Amino acid sequence: QLQLVESGGGLVQPGGSLRLSCAASGFTLDSYAIGWFRQAPGKEREGVSCISSRGGTPYYASSVKGRFTISRDNAKNTVYLQMNSLKPEDTAVYYCAAGRTASFAFWQYDYWGQGTQVTVSS
Repeated sequence: QLQLVESGGGLVQPGGSLRLSCAASGFTLDSYAIGWFRQAPGKEREGVSCISSRGGTPYYASSVKGRFTISRDNAKNTVYLQMNSLKPEDTAVYYCAAGRTASFAFWQYDYWGQGTQVTVSS
């Protein structure tokens, strides 16, 4: 069964950090582009970061650029999202997705994880 599983979410104070992980089972991530998306209550899903299968130049939403870093460890079949200087507006459910093209177009992704909650609050 092809599956993506996110982990690492939680409650953190403003200015804090979290590292999200996205682990694949049933397939190897090195053949896929990976995107991180998030969805806050009452808001549309938005792209946060993405990276190609070859680990090329990553892309970031303007709202997270300079604070978030996407990386992939193909040996562990895992992709990470390091989130620093977190703000209350980063609160959302975060999803990872695997597809053929690195983009913020969520409909281009074939596989999705179940999501992990990130809450930034004092």
